[in-house]
Amino acid sequence: MDIDKNRIYETDMPMGLDIALAQNETAHEYFYSLPETEQKQIIDHTHTIGSKEEMRAYVNSLVGGKSKYEL
Repeated sequence: MDIDKNRIYETDMPMGLDIALAQNETAHEYFYSLPETEQKQIIDHTHTIGSKEEMRAYVNSLVGGKSKYEL
C-alpha cells in the first residue's frame, strides 16, 4: 500500500477537530480536498480553540454554513 504524503492522517489530527469534522460531512470533504499546507494551517488554528462548541463553529465556518446536525 502506498502512503499519500500529501494527506493529513488521523494520527496527526487533534481529537476535537477530528470529531467536529466527523459531524460535518461537507467540512470533512472540504478539509481533505485541501493541500497539506492548508490542512496544517487549519490544524494550527485549532490549538487556540478552547471548547467543543468553538471547534464545531470553526469547522462549520470552513464551509460557510452549519452541519446537518444543527438544522
